[in-house]
Amino acid sequence: MQSLFLATAVRLLLPLLLLFSLFLLLRGHNEPGGGFVGGLVAAAAFALHALAHGVAAARRVLRVEPRRLVAVGLLTALVSGLIPLALGLPFLTGLWSILPVPVIGHGGTPILFDTGVYLVVAGMALMIVFSLMEE
Repeated sequence: MQSLFLATAVRLLLPLLLLFSLFLLLRGHNEPGGGFVGGLVAAAAFALHALAHGVAAARRVLRVEPRRLVAVGLLTALVSGLIPLALGLPFLTGLWSILPVPVIGHGGTPILFDTGVYLVVAGMALMIVFSLMEE
């Protein structure tokens, strides 16, 4: 039996939680937070949607298989470490762009790494939540 109150609240909370998770991802570049916490908040948003509407509906809204999120996140984190390596620097050395990027400021390999962590955490948490809810 579905709760009308929960279904209505999720319709408002899902976009707000996803926006907040992106804020946490970007804020963590120079302050506490970052990819891990942002990924958890994003996963919580979709888990809440799955609670209100079912796992199949949450998967449709997500549009990407959680395993694919994990794979892309691992690849993104790896690339963030390989960029400095290609320039003759140690693996995972932080490099920043000279030109500022809108919203982010001076982007660099640390934000790329945090994005990878964000995707891995969100994907793993959703894989666990979805599989538990389907049983």
